[in-house]
Amino acid sequence: MGIFGQDWASYQSANPDTTGLSFAFIKVTEGLTYTNPGWAGQRNAARNAGLVVGYYHYPDMRNSAQTEADHFLSVAQPAAGELLCLDWEGYDTANSGVSHPDQLAYKEAFLRHLKTSAPHQPVGMYCNADYWNNVDTTGYFQDFLWIATEGRPAGQPGVNANWLFHQYSSGGGVDQDFCHLGSTAELRSWAQSFGSAAPPWPGYDFQLQANEMHDGNIRTWQQQMHDRGWQITVDGWYGPASASICRQFQQDSTNHGWPLTVDGIVGQATWRATWERPVS
Repeated sequence: MGIFGQDWASYQSANPDTTGLSFAFIKVTEGLTYTNPGWAGQRNAARNAGLVVGYYHYPDMRNSAQTEADHFLSVAQPAAGELLCLDWEGYDTANSGVSHPDQLAYKEAFLRHLKTSAPHQPVGMYCNADYWNNVDTTGYFQDFLWIATEGRPAGQPGVNANWLFHQYSSGGGVDQDFCHLGSTAELRSWAQSFGSAAPPWPGYDFQLQANEMHDGNIRTWQQQMHDRGWQITVDGWYGPASASICRQFQQDSTNHGWPLTVDGIVGQATWRATWERPVS
């Protein structure tokens, strides 16, 4: 039981093969000066394939953790239900001169500040078994732990920790990952549970009827659809034009891995998707 994903950086394709994948983590930034030139294309490929998307930052731990977290968040700009992650390792030239206690302090400060700045996103940490066992002393990883132990079977990272993701291989030039949850839908539901971007569900469906429905909640939905780029009149009336746009949105969502019943009715699932589904 479990699902599979990959993590991508600039040396992967800007349009990776997503066959058989449920999730993808994408490197966005490193330090304060580097941005993966292909990250936006990789994000779009993952979203269009219906994957759960995560973004990660590689640190320069000589810098302020708070400043780097702010920079990462300003570039990534995650949609609802997308994950944020610190790639906590320091074997490179920039970080090798930073003491382990200072690396630990950086990790703690980065994760806490990022969570404060993005309270409705899952925030977590990637590290290998060496860092988990020998540099970490607190066990703090915020919302999820992504552990790397290459060469071990998927789902057997060999650490005593409550991990969610396991990077188990870099075969074929692509890092391969495993999540112990049972399905893409379960992982997506977990990620979305950190906070809904949608206003409260009004408690009733918008649908065509002999006497057209008309109220402020319908107008709120129409305005959000308009803001997403749909050519819809924002007048508070739920007539044939609004129902047609709703049906098109439901079909488009389903085509992009966000399955909705295609019925032209704004029920609770369609209401939430209007705000939470990433704009493709």
